[in-house]
Order: sequence, then C-alpha cells, then structure tokens
Amino acid sequence: MTNTFSRPDWDTYFMDIAHVVSRRGNCSRRQVAALIVREKRIISTGYNGTPRGVRNCFEGGCPRCSSDAPSGHNLGDCICAHAEENAIVQAAYHGIAVRGSTLYCTISPCLMCAKMIINAGIVEVVYEEEYHFSEQARNLFAEAGVLCRQFYR
Repeated sequence: MTNTFSRPDWDTYFMDIAHVVSRRGNCSRRQVAALIVREKRIISTGYNGTPRGVRNCFEGGCPRCSSDAPSGHNLGDCICAHAEENAIVQAAYHGIAVRGSTLYCTISPCLMCAKMIINAGIVEVVYEEEYHFSEQARNLFAEAGVLCRQFYR
C-alpha cells in the first residue's frame, strides 16, 4: 500500500494556525496574527486590535483606522496593539515565559515590535509577508542575535 498521506512541516503548520488567529483581529485596516512557540508547542497567540475593554477598531474604536489616512501615515495616532505585542503581553498576563521561543507572524514586525521581541528573549522570528520591514529592525535583530527569516509557501 502506498502512503499518500502528507503532513505539513512545522513552519507551515504554525503559519496556517497564525492565519486562523488573524481572523480574530479587530483592526478595520488589516488582520495580523502572531504565535509564540516553544518546543513545538504554542504558548501564546496575539492578533492586532484595540486594547482590552476598548471599543473594537471596526466599531470605530480607533479614530486613526476609521480615518482616510493613507497606509503607513499617522501611525502615532493609532490605538491598536500589534499582534506580536499582544502575543508577548498575553504570555506575561498568564505568567508564561517566552524566553528561548520562536515567534511566527503573518507580517514582518515593525521596529517597536522588534525591540519587544528582543527584550522578551525570543530567539527566532518567522514571518510570511514583508510589510515595511525596516532595515533598522532587520539590523537590530541581527545585532541582538535573533534569527529572522521569511516563510515561503
């Protein structure tokens, strides 16, 4: 009997799960997700959107996202938290250490998230789409010894 059964590799498995998590994102502009994985186990997830207890972005909770500001502009006015930020904060909220883990994200981290990832002790970042991935963030990861690589399907 020939075995035609196919299992996804670990990167595909975790990135597929990240895409499901992204569907919970409440940002009206973009749905992004991050998973934190240690020893092939998901220890935290996060998606982008407004902080806990604040009206959802798609319900008008974020004035910047409700505006006609072009992509990448007036980001300082956005009250939405990033998926990577939420994954790290959720782990902290529940007392889960993330040191030595890998972070999977559907879009490359911004500079602010790169700093949080480094300070949290995450050792690897795997992202799918590149979104304004600054040279500064890339260099910061390299200097801090955080492996950062793009996932290709």
